[in-house]
Order: sequence, then C-alpha cells, then structure tokens
Amino acid sequence: MTTSPPRLILGSGSPRRLELLAQIGLTPDAIRAPDIDETPHKAELPRPYCLRMAREKAGAVDIADDEVLLCADTTVARGRSILGKPADADEARAFLRSLSGRRHTVVTAVAVRHRDTLRARDVVTAVRMKRLTEAEIEGYIATGDWQGKAGGYAIQGPASVFIPWISGSFSAVVGLPLAETAALLSATGISPFEAP
Repeated sequence: MTTSPPRLILGSGSPRRLELLAQIGLTPDAIRAPDIDETPHKAELPRPYCLRMAREKAGAVDIADDEVLLCADTTVARGRSILGKPADADEARAFLRSLSGRRHTVVTAVAVRHRDTLRARDVVTAVRMKRLTEAEIEGYIATGDWQGKAGGYAIQGPASVFIPWISGSFSAVVGLPLAETAALLSATGISPFEAP
C-alpha cells in the first residue's frame, strides 16, 4: 500500500511564485497568504532579515498534519540597506536611481514546514543594473510593473532590459529558487514532476 504525498500549501499570494512552482510540475492544493509585520528591525542586515521573514511567514499559517507549507521572502539589498516594496512611484524612482549603474544583491529565503519541522535556507544572487536615464526610469514607472516588487523592479518584466548580468539563481530573483525549493520539498515527500 502506498501513501499519498502530503498536500502542498503555498503561503504566498505571489502569482510569480505560483508560476515558478508550475514550471517544476507542482500545483499547490491551497494558497494561504500570511499576514505579518514585514518591518526590518533596527540595523537588521538583508540576509538575516529575509530568513526571519520566511520563517515568520511559515509560523503564521495554520496547517494540518497531512500538509506541507511553503513560504518565501525576497529582499533587494544595496550594500547593507534593505530595499523593500516601494510605497509609491516616488520611492520606486529613488530605488531605481540608487541601483542604476551598480551591482546589488537579491536574497530569497525559502521556508518549508511539515508538522513540527521547519527547514529554511536562503539564496543570494548578484545583479547588475545598467546605468539608467531619467527617460528610462520614467518609462518604467509608467508601466506600473514596479508596484509590489522588492527594490522597485521585477527582473522578469519590462525591467529585464535594465539587467545585463546576474550571478546566481534567476528564479530566486523572480521569487523562488527552484533547485533549493525542490530539495526542501523532496525531504517532505513532495517531489517535482511526480504525479500524486
């Protein structure tokens, strides 16, 4: 007798994370987006902040014994500074100006909870943004694509023309490092591309 794999619960309202899971053959059985305070602590550094967010999200969602919860957090860091989701177009402009012509890092942390076990890891990707003109910044702001995006841009959208180079995981910059996510889920009995 074979036991069926646990149910996968996505603890995120991000359509990008849903699309990334679909790329590896996984469709969540349910989506339960956590509601937590995402304010960084005073002097908190990007990597510890991002891991804390993923873990806190995983702790904020109720799951049953036959469910596995997947949560993630993506943070854009300019040096030691955390660039969150811009509050408005002016802040998005300021973020883009600060990243223009420079390298920055994107940290994505993944947390997987099954019963009493919580496993988490983070993935750091270096990203270089080309030097932007004011016309490019204004054109991008007009698309509205910056809304709800850490650092004020999304690498998979119109801003892809601003990114000539990355070193690390592209899927992590989008919002979910797929290789690491698959490994964490496999440990709970959920494997990519395997039919239930």
